[in-house]
Amino acid sequence: MKKIVLVVLMMSSLLLASGKTVAPLVVIEEVKQEHIFYVGGSVAALSMRYSDVDRNFFDITNGQDRLGNFVLHGGYWITEYLAIEGRYSLGFQDEDAIEMDNAWSIFLKPTYKFDDGENRVYGKNYFSIYGLLGYGNVSFKGVNNTSGDVDNGDFQWGLGLSYTFRELSNNTEYPYRDNWSIFVDYTVLGSDMEGIFEGVSDRNTDLDAITVGIAYYF
Repeated sequence: MKKIVLVVLMMSSLLLASGKTVAPLVVIEEVKQEHIFYVGGSVAALSMRYSDVDRNFFDITNGQDRLGNFVLHGGYWITEYLAIEGRYSLGFQDEDAIEMDNAWSIFLKPTYKFDDGENRVYGKNYFSIYGLLGYGNVSFKGVNNTSGDVDNGDFQWGLGLSYTFRELSNNTEYPYRDNWSIFVDYTVLGSDMEGIFEGVSDRNTDLDAITVGIAYYF
């Protein structure tokens, strides 16, 4: 949330007592911007599959593992509409032959908020849509006597929707603030990743995720 106060004082007069002319004086009194940190947690449903398998989720019958992850994330609002966010994931569920060791991501997060100035003043809740653009790494291994080894760093991207709740704060300068939010997003975490998948070597795989979570601002 950004608040900018600009005070310009112009003086142009003759000081009769001294008989001297004083040039116009411009004073910039204050420029402020409030930055907000946030942290949160979420769960993610992942789909890892051969790159040449049909991406239609209702048509995939083989060459795919579905996984579950816990995700920790934190971020910092550079401006009211742009944040930088980091995520770290650990797997807690595997379907068949592959489980996740870990994954991490660093994103730029451009955001559009469906509220107006009046909403921001009076602290109303609001929806936002956002994008995720960045880089990350994912690491998998085989389970259930199946060989598997995927370790890949790649460009990552996503789209999401959030709903933010506002509450009254003790700060008289910023009486209302973004307090916490819930969100859901879709992310592509890897495309044509090389490695061993379900015992098959030299096979490229894709990985994407649907993530649902909560974030707290401070």
